[in-house]
Amino acid sequence: MTLKKSLVLILTLVVVFTLAACGGNNKGNNSSSNASESPAASADNGAAEATGKLADIKKAGKIVLGTSAEYAPYEFHKNVDGKDTIVGFDIEIAKEVAKDLGVELEIKDMDFGNLLAELKLGKIDFVIAGMTPDEERSKAVDFSKIYYDAKQAVLVRAADKDKFMTMADLEGKAIGVQMGSTQEKIGQGIKGAKLKSLGKTTDLVLELKSKKVDALIAEAPVAQGYANTNKDLALTAIAPEYEAGGSAVAVNKGEADLLAAIQKTLDHLIADKKIDQWVSEMTQVAEQ
Repeated sequence: MTLKKSLVLILTLVVVFTLAACGGNNKGNNSSSNASESPAASADNGAAEATGKLADIKKAGKIVLGTSAEYAPYEFHKNVDGKDTIVGFDIEIAKEVAKDLGVELEIKDMDFGNLLAELKLGKIDFVIAGMTPDEERSKAVDFSKIYYDAKQAVLVRAADKDKFMTMADLEGKAIGVQMGSTQEKIGQGIKGAKLKSLGKTTDLVLELKSKKVDALIAEAPVAQGYANTNKDLALTAIAPEYEAGGSAVAVNKGEADLLAAIQKTLDHLIADKKIDQWVSEMTQVAEQ
């Protein structure tokens, strides 16, 4: 009996230690499994948050704009408080994009022809430069919707407003246009028109006021601005047509999140008519 009891006791102890060992292994395996799953989940979440140019921009705390500052009123150099500064309504748009993203704006000024190449190389994050999204460019980069389509208008002396109702009323008339502009091309297509091409819109307005020209063709926001601030001038119902294609913002192919964020900013700026306001303001700044 003593021997049997001893054997039973030994067997019982073996079973207990075996179960304890198994239980310990299971607990260890479960802890190891949880530990490995948690970092993996964190890594996945981190990767999701850090994917794409938009995440890189937010991490860096700045967005880099590529532009070509020689195209007033879109973007141009201006002495502000004794310092050479890049201004323009495109720059105002870029500032708003940066503000909405909660980051700083850095501006890189370069030749227009290099903008898309620099974008592809990742040296800039987006392009705003009065750029038209033509077929060739759209193969290389993605564009936002058109943010400014440069509609045209005709400004005349208020006393003559009823004399100008259609494009035909401009035929044979003396018309002021900005030199080298879209408006000059429109004027060249008006039968018998006598064009007066000058470098500054402010000078053209003076020509109109002094009756040296009968009408002035300008971008609609610009013309409206002068009509608003000069009681002796008026905007006609004439809307000259010119197929220019409009301007859009460019980002690298596949950067859907960044493009969506930029488009959101553009949408509220357009809805609030801020871009038209900036076009008018920056045109006047350019001519000061």
